[in-house]
Amino acid sequence: MTKRGYHHGNLRQALVDAALHLIEDKGPTGFTLSEAAKTAGVTPAAVYRHFEGREQLIAECALQGHEIFADLMEHAFAKGQPSALAAFEATGRAYLAFARRFPGHYMAMFESGTAVNATPELAAAAGRSRAVLERAAEALSEHIPPDKRPPPAMFSAHIWAMSHGVVELFARGRPGAQSPFPPEDLLEAGIGIYLRGLGLIRPDS
Repeated sequence: MTKRGYHHGNLRQALVDAALHLIEDKGPTGFTLSEAAKTAGVTPAAVYRHFEGREQLIAECALQGHEIFADLMEHAFAKGQPSALAAFEATGRAYLAFARRFPGHYMAMFESGTAVNATPELAAAAGRSRAVLERAAEALSEHIPPDKRPPPAMFSAHIWAMSHGVVELFARGRPGAQSPFPPEDLLEAGIGIYLRGLGLIRPDS
């Protein structure tokens, strides 16, 4: 394993980068603080100047991941405007893109067991990305009669769960996770079925 080292005295970020590398390689609970220190090119004692333990280091990885994820979601939502449907679909695609581009962050966020409210900063960052999807769901569901309209939080949670399922089963390259369809097509078809069920897009002719 290649030591990444740190530059310009930014040891804290070097340790985060080392942890992300190890998470991708071994999973979010498959490495020790000593391994993170070795990968960063410092002594184990140096880690404790910035993090109390492995859990706090992973939480920092998750925090940075949620911040990146929220930025991507906000960009996708804005890019899809002015169409509420296009904006909504763009946020689903952004989920897949994030999981592929930032696998270490993704695993720290969703597979490490780190509570989303482990710190106020982490809770705020996670809430920002969730709010984007809820905003997209709310805009799209305005066309549904109020008595049949699902709460935006439920609407967005359904799409979030669908996106997460596609990522976990078919977009992470795990053994046995082969699919006869590209993950993007699976997600688009699933969202389409869901939206047709709500009467938000017309059935295929």
